[in-house]
Amino acid sequence: MTESQAALLFFDLAVILSLSLLAGRAARALRQPAVLGEIVAGILLGPSLFHGAVSDTLFPADLRPYLSTLANVGLVFFMFVVGLEFDYERLRGFGRVTGVIASSAALVPFALGSLLALHLARTHETDNRLGFVLFFGVAMSITAFPVLARILVDQRMNKTLVGSIALSAAAVCDLAAWTVLALVQAIVGRTGHHGAVLLVVPFAAALVFLVRPLLRRLLVRDGEGLPLTVGHFVTVMAFLFASAAVTQLIGLHFVFGAFLFGLIVPREATERARTEMMRHSHSGTALLLPVYFILAGLNVDLSTMGLGGLLELSLILLTAITGKVVGTFVAARTQGMTTRQSTTLATLMNTRGLTELVVLGVGLQVGILDKGLYSQMVIMAIVTTGMAGIILRRLADPQDHNSQDGDRPRASPLDAGA
Repeated sequence: MTESQAALLFFDLAVILSLSLLAGRAARALRQPAVLGEIVAGILLGPSLFHGAVSDTLFPADLRPYLSTLANVGLVFFMFVVGLEFDYERLRGFGRVTGVIASSAALVPFALGSLLALHLARTHETDNRLGFVLFFGVAMSITAFPVLARILVDQRMNKTLVGSIALSAAAVCDLAAWTVLALVQAIVGRTGHHGAVLLVVPFAAALVFLVRPLLRRLLVRDGEGLPLTVGHFVTVMAFLFASAAVTQLIGLHFVFGAFLFGLIVPREATERARTEMMRHSHSGTALLLPVYFILAGLNVDLSTMGLGGLLELSLILLTAITGKVVGTFVAARTQGMTTRQSTTLATLMNTRGLTELVVLGVGLQVGILDKGLYSQMVIMAIVTTGMAGIILRRLADPQDHNSQDGDRPRASPLDAGA
């Protein structure tokens, strides 16, 4: 790296962080998740405006690999937190209701997305039709667990029955989606060593049966959780990046390794240490994920979409919204939830946010998506996420918000059957 490149890199980081802060505050002022403003800011800096003059000046091609490295580190932190926040106990709490709603909220959009992919494959060249179809199914099935959790807190719904079921179902949907996405990447792998992907099975076993006990010994003593020291955190981070490196080497994206590692961190008696891990990791994502948004925006070009692109975007939006809303609403009604509860739950499950952006990034990187489809899918992620806050405010009901005197979800007639 030359001196001028180093200077421009640091200047770019200052610009990205400042713009991210302003865009996030603007989104919050509009009662939207901050991440939505940051994604839009990334798109505005891309080639969609001024024919790319801004992006080419601030982020020249020879500097982007350095920015990409920083963005990938932020992505590792983000996926680690997603895995770390996965609450196994929450799933046990709602049993059958969560299972039915999550299954329908994943399978219906997956089926519709797969059908849409068959149509799109006629106009978008793809080397692997099966991988293309499966990827679209996964992309339509995503519910952004982290953004959903933030929306529930903002709307004071995180301790309600609907909010708890939404988080549980979203966690199951995303776990299934990441599993299928790993399969998709194995199918379309371009390394010529597809069999190496099978190594993820013994690797996952090693994480569960070797690394997890080591982490427990590090974080728990005599059944009591220990505070997270600097040494403990550095050790955990070393395991995290090693896990990301292994999955990248065997032919899967590094996000899978980060996510898997977050999943296997011990939950028993480690709440204090995990809270500190999340706090430190959130600091990393706050600094580095905005770089990811900018790079993602540089790949979104709406200026060349044309009428055909607008028609495809309309089909993508229709499929994404219909699949999630209908799949969730019908399943919720069959489980005894009211029409209002079912509509609220369907609105929440339609939130895609940053998780969708990560999935789309994987699709672009491995060659499943061209830049046209990538741009359209990013717009879909923005629209479906932005819809949530607007619709929830119109559905507002006092019983849909947290009670002031308890942390448990509000009771419902369906509790007896769960």
